[in-house]
Amino acid sequence: MDERTTWLWSHRQKRGRDGVWRDALTLYRGGLRVRFVFLAGAPDSGRYTSEGDYWCEGCVADGRGNLLNLREPGVVRALAEEAGRRGLLPGPGGRPVELDGWELFPAVAAATDG
Repeated sequence: MDERTTWLWSHRQKRGRDGVWRDALTLYRGGLRVRFVFLAGAPDSGRYTSEGDYWCEGCVADGRGNLLNLREPGVVRALAEEAGRRGLLPGPGGRPVELDGWELFPAVAAATDG
C-alpha cells in the first residue's frame, strides 16, 4: 500500500448472538471490504473492548497500557498497512475478508505508540 491508497471506513460496536461484545472496523475501497473484529475477552484475558460504553467507543486495549482508538485515522492506516504487510488484504475483485484484530494488535500498538 502506498501513500495514495484511500480507504473509506466505519466503526461499529455490538453484542453478537453469542452475547460477546465486539468492536469492528470495516474498510472499503473500490468494491473491496476488510473487517477487523476485536472480540471482548474474559476478565484478565488482555482483550478489552468498549462493550457498549459510549465514553470509550471504538477503543480496544490489552490491559498492559496499550490502547487503540479504532476511530483515529492513524490507527486505521496502521491496521491496513499491517494487514497488507502480512498479505491479508484481498486483491482486486477479491471477496470480503474478516480478520481477527487481536492478531494485529501488538504490531499496530507498537507502530502507533498505542
